[in-house]
Amino acid sequence: MKYMTEFRDGEIAEKIAGAIKKQSRKKIRVMEFCGGHTISLLKYGIPDLLPDTIEMVSGPGCPVCVTSRGEIDTAIQLTENPDVILASFGDMIRVPGTSESLRQAKAKGADIRIVYSPDDAVKIADENRGKDVIFFAVGFETTAPVTASSIKLAEAMGVDNYFVLSAHKTTPGILGALLAEEVRLDGFICPGHVTAITGTAMYKPLTDACKPCVVSGFEPLDIMSSILSVVQQVEKNVATTEINYRRVVSSSGNPTAQKIMGEVFSPVDAVWRGIGVIPNSGLKPDGAYKRFDACAKFGLKITTDEKETRGCICDKILRGLKKPVDCKLFNTVCAPEEPVGACMVSDEGTCSIYYRFGKEGREVAAR
Repeated sequence: MKYMTEFRDGEIAEKIAGAIKKQSRKKIRVMEFCGGHTISLLKYGIPDLLPDTIEMVSGPGCPVCVTSRGEIDTAIQLTENPDVILASFGDMIRVPGTSESLRQAKAKGADIRIVYSPDDAVKIADENRGKDVIFFAVGFETTAPVTASSIKLAEAMGVDNYFVLSAHKTTPGILGALLAEEVRLDGFICPGHVTAITGTAMYKPLTDACKPCVVSGFEPLDIMSSILSVVQQVEKNVATTEINYRRVVSSSGNPTAQKIMGEVFSPVDAVWRGIGVIPNSGLKPDGAYKRFDACAKFGLKITTDEKETRGCICDKILRGLKKPVDCKLFNTVCAPEEPVGACMVSDEGTCSIYYRFGKEGREVAAR
């Protein structure tokens, strides 16, 4: 299949691995920001092809994982109103809140419906004019334009019972927070799909701090060649932003998506699970579209208490301070079927990925 099989060529992978081993002299820690990258890394055994000089560290690029307890609690609070229908993506309903998940609330009778896009939620609102339909919106800049589009669709259709509980997060703020962390990071494999929307300007603070940034696709050769690019920059003592995903990403991003986000949303301070409040790193409907904001409609405020379940170290995993195998709950009481921490819920959660694809996860299971 074009653009897939040619990026999974074993002979080319061996050549890139050889180049990495030959050129890598300094010991470095490289963060792959996106969960999609972590999947490919472990699924295809890429860490086994890397020299001991390179350590890969997973980052906070799973939108489900960084959705705060307070945001989930607010969603559950909204469902306590019998005149409310909450629409959500499927993986969100299993993420633990402070005392329960949306799945548990649904089992108690709350009207919570799984949708595949926000437009599905607009359709539900159109078909249920006697109830308020709230879409629980999560994701980075990749999904925020689609949520914005659904708000414009509802306005065009005259659907005045559609609202959005926005848990959207934006990438620049978390990049700055990672720079301030105590964890040492020497370079970044940057998210391809997010950058396809935003462009590359947001990586300048990282390169200014001498952290090479390489925007990568998600196939094995994409990631391996991106790691090689980071190594080459580190060895030359330079730090620039390279695009290694030209078939999708441009330096300017997607102006149409940027425009619709700017028209519908305003930046707000947001709570990131395990990290805390990051200024101007969230999005909410505002201006001419403020009436679509569920928090404004129902007079709710999202709380900021982000203490994890006792024993869970998701907060440290999201910041690159720990790995799933460092958690005593991993693959013992915490597994995808009954997750304790948010990182075990989503397919792009670091703990879930280690559980499914990591040899470390299999070693824990064998103990």
